[in-house]
Amino acid sequence: MADLDEIQDGKNYHLDKPHQGSFFYLKGSNSLDWGMKNRLARIFNPASGKTVMLAVDHGYFQGPTTGLERIDVTIVPLVPLADALMITRGALRTSIPPETPKPVVLRSTGGQSILKELSNELIAVDIEDAVRLNASALAVQVYIGGPHEHETIGNLTKVVDAGNRHGIPTLGVTGVGKELARDAKYLGLATRICAELGAHFVKTYYCEKGFSRVAAACPVPLVIAGGKKLPELDALKMAYQAISEGAAGVDMGRNIFQCEAPAAMIQAVRAVVHEGETPEKAFDLYQSVKEVVGAQ
Repeated sequence: MADLDEIQDGKNYHLDKPHQGSFFYLKGSNSLDWGMKNRLARIFNPASGKTVMLAVDHGYFQGPTTGLERIDVTIVPLVPLADALMITRGALRTSIPPETPKPVVLRSTGGQSILKELSNELIAVDIEDAVRLNASALAVQVYIGGPHEHETIGNLTKVVDAGNRHGIPTLGVTGVGKELARDAKYLGLATRICAELGAHFVKTYYCEKGFSRVAAACPVPLVIAGGKKLPELDALKMAYQAISEGAAGVDMGRNIFQCEAPAAMIQAVRAVVHEGETPEKAFDLYQSVKEVVGAQ
C-alpha cells in the first residue's frame, strides 16, 4: 500500500469539465448495469454496433448434423472470424479451446429432439454453470403459438431473472414450427413478447415483407437467423436486406458451416454486416478468398 507519510493532495480535478458520461450504443440497453453492457459489447462490435454470431448449437436437438459432425475440426478454425459463438455447454467444454477470446452465447434450453414436438423445452443449464463457463449471454428458445408456448415463455422469464442476478444478458430466440408462418405479423408478435418479458436481444427470422416494422417495434437489438442452407449470394442478399431494414446482426450456422468454403463465407458475411458491402461485392470477396484458400 502507499506510504501514508507521502500522501499528497490531488491537483488535477478538471473543474472546468463536466463528468464524462456516455450513452451506450445498443438499442434499449442504456439503463442496464455495467456488467450487462460489457458483455453485450463483447457480442456487438462497438465500432459498427453489429454482430456476426456463428451458430453451432444445432446438435442439442438435431444430433450430428451436416457440417457439425466434428466441431473440433470444422468449427474451431472459424471461431476467430466470428464476433460471438452460439453453442451448447457440452460442445463448448469438449471441443472449443479455453484460450479462445470470443464471447459465448450459451444455449440454455433444450429437452426435445427432431423426433418429437420441438416446443417442448425446459431450462437445460443452471445459472451457476453458465457463470463457470464465463458465458456472455444465455439463449432461450421461445415458441409463440406452439403447443408449449406457456412453458417456453416461463423458461425465458426464469433465465432472464437468473441472468439479471449475475449480470448476464438473455437472448430470446423465436422458434417457429412447421405450422407457423414466418410473416411480419407473427415475427412482430414473437419478438415483441420476448423483449417485453426481459430479453436483452432477440434472434428471429427475416421476412421479405414488413421486416422493417418488426425491427422498429422491437425495443432491443434483433439478430436474424440464417435458416436453411441457401446459395451463397442469396444468403448474402438476405443478410444485406435485414441489416438495411434494422437488424443489428446475424446469427448464421448452416449458411456458413455447410458452405463449400466456410471461412470465405463468414468473411463475406462480415463485409455485409460491419462494412455495409453490397451482396454482389461480398460474393466477389467470397469467391476470391475461396480461391486463395483452395490454392493453399
